[in-house]
Amino acid sequence: MTIPTAADTAGIGVDPAVERTLVALVEHEAELLDAGRWTDWLALWSDPARYWVPLAGASQPDDVPGQALADEDRLLLQLRVERLVHPRAHSLAPRVACQHVLQRPRIVAAAIDIATLATPFLYVESQGAHEVTLAGRARHRLVRTAAGWKIHEKRVDLLNASRPLPAIQLFP
Repeated sequence: MTIPTAADTAGIGVDPAVERTLVALVEHEAELLDAGRWTDWLALWSDPARYWVPLAGASQPDDVPGQALADEDRLLLQLRVERLVHPRAHSLAPRVACQHVLQRPRIVAAAIDIATLATPFLYVESQGAHEVTLAGRARHRLVRTAAGWKIHEKRVDLLNASRPLPAIQLFP
């Protein structure tokens, strides 16, 4: 995925109010993750949904199957949330916390009921004395539903995704 510029998004013609709504949704997703509000976070997703972290990072084409660090549908996301909130999830002790630092999300494609936003980010996950920092770009595909805009797909392209990575408990 290339970095969108003002010239790339100028011709998309998204209503400014809709653009604010879409950007706010992506930013709100990060806030919920950072606050550990897993159930509220899951409510942002459509059904069906896909959370995807391709092993090849940005060089992995969308339409070509490949290995992934995570490739989860709505059911797997729900199972992961249930694990995160379960009081006997011993791998989450000591407490795991995360912090997302986002650049401003930019619309890279849009139609009436679907939009794609790209967001460069830094992600820090901490558990006890262990801390991991990741950088990359998230691509959110958002769909308009009767309940409002929802996340249909989140693709996370990590910088140097093919390098050895420690276990990641949460969601970059």
